Amino acid sequence: MKSKSRTLRQHVPRKNESVALLGVERVLHTSCAFHNSKQWTPGPTLLRTACDCGKPLTHGKPVQSQAVALLGVERVLHTSCAFHNSKQWTPGPTLLRTACDCGKPSTPGKPVQSQAVAHRCRLHSAMLLAALLAIALFSSAAGAESTASDPTPIFGKDHIDLAVDKAIAYLIGQQRDDGAICDRQHDTTMTSLAIMAMASVGIQPSAPTREGASMQKALAFILRDDRQDSQGYFGGKDGSRMYGHGITTLMLTEMLGMGVDEDHDRLVHERCQKAIDLILSSQKLNKSHKFQGGWRYTPTSNDADLSVTIWQLMALRSAKNDGLKVPASAIRDAVEYLQRSYAARLDPNGMPDKKASGFCYTPGGRSPSFAMTAAGLLAMQVCGEYESPLVAGAADWLLEHPPKWKDRFFFYGTYYYAQGMYQRGGDHAKTAQRLMQEILLEKQAGDGSWQAENGSEANVGRVYATAMAVLSLSVKYHYLPIYQR
Repeated sequence: MKSKSRTLRQHVPRKNESVALLGVERVLHTSCAFHNSKQWTPGPTLLRTACDCGKPLTHGKPVQSQAVALLGVERVLHTSCAFHNSKQWTPGPTLLRTACDCGKPSTPGKPVQSQAVAHRCRLHSAMLLAALLAIALFSSAAGAESTASDPTPIFGKDHIDLAVDKAIAYLIGQQRDDGAICDRQHDTTMTSLAIMAMASVGIQPSAPTREGASMQKALAFILRDDRQDSQGYFGGKDGSRMYGHGITTLMLTEMLGMGVDEDHDRLVHERCQKAIDLILSSQKLNKSHKFQGGWRYTPTSNDADLSVTIWQLMALRSAKNDGLKVPASAIRDAVEYLQRSYAARLDPNGMPDKKASGFCYTPGGRSPSFAMTAAGLLAMQVCGEYESPLVAGAADWLLEHPPKWKDRFFFYGTYYYAQGMYQRGGDHAKTAQRLMQEILLEKQAGDGSWQAENGSEANVGRVYATAMAVLSLSVKYHYLPIYQR
């Protein structure tokens, strides 16, 4: 059986965080229905004992206890409470029958009911289910202690896991005393990329680990008053301009609900909304039709390019998933800008004159590049344009023009390439995953870092290249909500 995923970081609960859950038997029987079948795959959890059908996965004891004390529930329920009884929140397929800890029943008259976590909570849901299954399988009538003490996992770490572990250790090793993770310049932006890289492999700032402590310290640096100006701009202090503003805003929207406490989550929310408001106001500036819907280097720019635009659009899409104030028209206008940046000519119905084509740096271009095509592919899909002929054409173009190590913007492009082709699925996803792993694993340094060898990215530093490499390799974990299918 193939190696699947990473160990779930243990969470140490506060006194009121232990919740008795029912319905575990259904979860285990569901997995049992696929046990030893072609449809069943281990998924992101590390199951170290037997399914309760009595057939061991490889070794361990059958599970007999159906009531499980689950850790970390309060965090998930507090996050789901943000969507509780709102239009954004809808019940999902989870089997948790506890009431939300806000005290309000999810269904009137039924205080004990299924709790689901909407968009922002997908990361928490994945970890919650992992914890549920892991702890359930560690329980037995003889006592959970003896089972949980077995340190041998069924699914060991594969070469990707080990490479990512080394990379995360490198990033942590670059952390300054003030919390920034940076080896060159643009400390706000580099720290934000490092935080996203950590989150993409399942690290949370509340985890009582070296990684969790580092992430918490890095977040504290980003949330300092001097990082964001009075207008909500993150790109001024570190000189990263709108590139950095989009990256940091995206990171914070992805971290919403993952704070160490409610005050921390509230601060992240406030910083996010100010940053989003700046993005929206910048988009509305008077621009020629060619540049409408896009962004460029500064909040007051009256032109646009695809590279800067993608980061702002990703941040808007993630923020809208969070329930922040993002008008649908802003995302629609940005998608129209993307369409004008497509290299193939479009007829009045939006159909391209070429089956395979890509995206260009600015609208009207006819020579697509690898980096811009990969970025456009992911952004279109994140915005729901999965069936667009531009998406199909860009994915096919990327099959014909695969990444090369010394491409001008290799790490920038491969980050979007890995995530965008994963979204496309099928042979596109398989091809991209194979190529990414072959190139990146060969080029990783002994200390766990990566360093670009092309002129455009070489001067940005190892923290940048390493964080982008981790984000490219972390497709297999599916933790960050913005990149989930």
